[in-house]
Amino acid sequence: MTVSLCVREPYRVDGDRQFRFGVVAAAAVPTVGALAPAVSPDGAAAMGGHIDDTLGDRLRRYLADGIAIDDAVEALLGAADVATRRGRQLHGVGRTSRVAVTGRSCVAAADRDGDHYTAAGTHLPSEAALDAMVDRYTGAAFGDEPLAERLIDALTAAREVGIDSRRGDSDGSLTVGSAAVRVVTTESTDSRRFYNDLRVDASESPIADLETTYSAALLGYEQAVDAYGDPNPCRLPDDEN
Repeated sequence: MTVSLCVREPYRVDGDRQFRFGVVAAAAVPTVGALAPAVSPDGAAAMGGHIDDTLGDRLRRYLADGIAIDDAVEALLGAADVATRRGRQLHGVGRTSRVAVTGRSCVAAADRDGDHYTAAGTHLPSEAALDAMVDRYTGAAFGDEPLAERLIDALTAAREVGIDSRRGDSDGSLTVGSAAVRVVTTESTDSRRFYNDLRVDASESPIADLETTYSAALLGYEQAVDAYGDPNPCRLPDDEN
């Protein structure tokens, strides 16, 4: 089982248009965060099915060269043989377009897309989980809470419908899963947001653990700002330099 959500949120700072791109993903196997998401200042994408760990880097390069994400995905999938292509699921959002492709051989798979998001999953016990995730995100899109928090909340909605119960197989033998969230913005900032790039690589409750990890990372960020005025962990206060 894999399930993922990619979003694009344009906004303005001092009249200049900026973007937030984010991905949240979960899987019934370890280290989904190392393989499925691909996020950059130019777009966000996620993979399911037969994952090629080189696709993310290649996609980011295409987007950096100004290629629209739908054209980039078409090129990447077109370079594979038919059998491989049919076993892949790839979706995402760029600055001007979006794409969601689910190969014919993907099992119990589905995808969704809207103005600022795409969502997809494989080995889903029900497409209701995908719909719940989308509904939770769109209900809070462009909200005041950090995007990473809203993405994790959307993934939690999918869990509440039941994606964790099956663990991607029929006999329940896959008991260790993973989850990850990553957010990138085009806006230049002086500090790194610790809570925007988090992974739970191996857990029996990966989505719940991702929620806990996010809460701890957000608290740590706020504490670092209060203590140092700068959350960069490599920078010490003047009297400690």
